[in-house]
Amino acid sequence: MVSIGLSLRLEHTHPRTAVELAVQAERHGFSGVMAADHFQPWTPEQGHAPFVWSVLSAIGERTAGDLGPGVTTPAFRWHPAVVAQASATTATMFPGRHWLGIGSGEAINEHVVATYWPEAPERIDRMFEAVDLIRKLFTGSLQNRDIRYAGRFFTMESTRLWTMPDTAPEVLVAASGPVTAKRVGRSADGIITVGAPGDKVPQLLTRFAEGARDAGRDARTMPKVIQLHHSWAPTAEDATRQAVERWPIGAMPFRKSDVRSPYDFKQLARNVRTEDFEGHVLISPDLDEHREYIQSHIDMGFDRIYLHHVGEDQRAWLEAFGTKVLPELRIP
Repeated sequence: MVSIGLSLRLEHTHPRTAVELAVQAERHGFSGVMAADHFQPWTPEQGHAPFVWSVLSAIGERTAGDLGPGVTTPAFRWHPAVVAQASATTATMFPGRHWLGIGSGEAINEHVVATYWPEAPERIDRMFEAVDLIRKLFTGSLQNRDIRYAGRFFTMESTRLWTMPDTAPEVLVAASGPVTAKRVGRSADGIITVGAPGDKVPQLLTRFAEGARDAGRDARTMPKVIQLHHSWAPTAEDATRQAVERWPIGAMPFRKSDVRSPYDFKQLARNVRTEDFEGHVLISPDLDEHREYIQSHIDMGFDRIYLHHVGEDQRAWLEAFGTKVLPELRIP
């Protein structure tokens, strides 16, 4: 069954507002929430970066859908054991609703602790080692036994998680390249990715399926999650303006993981052109175009889709999509 959830970019959302939007989204048929884990906003104008686990807990108390961080990085700010504890506690509080999304991280969030910032290949290796530690800690804790870990990047004394749900949370791992996608298929419960131009996304799904097959698993039974960015407004001019002003990050045609300051991103945003959003953010006043965009990803095989609206008027967007877009989707 395909589900359509709300992607809450907490970088430009006050935490109380985020909770209210999650409640409204559920009333309009959205299935749950993916909330961003940021220590800083992308640009100063976005203005927020609340603690994601606090926001998820508040959302969980007022809604009934799924919820997870999309994505957190258990490698720099967080040791994997701490992320595992946060996830296990959330899953215990909201049984059957929580999933854990993991990524390799960006300097704007992770370098705030002033540790060594490695190149992308090492960050990806760290991510997969963290996934291994977390999954072993989940498994051991469910069996009431202690786990010791000694890896290339992480160590952990013999311990367990003393608060665990009946079933461990799904561990979903982010991938934007084919090599990583294949590793996700071998190592994680499911994949998370983001809308991209051309045939990049279908290629990721193909490599994910190859990795799953290598591990003796069937990718058709594994969660395939995508975040889609939208800019909807009454006119094309308004839709374009709010994308440029509020979500320039979506149009920056270069790797963003090494930029460390919101003020640096602000300077880089001056170079953003409208055409740079193509394939990354759907900009349109036409609700049918937005519906077709979502439908195309359902048809690709994604079973969980989280929608992010870059505009300021989130409530109007939720009502429009909830009443005129979601009901018209062809869901298998």
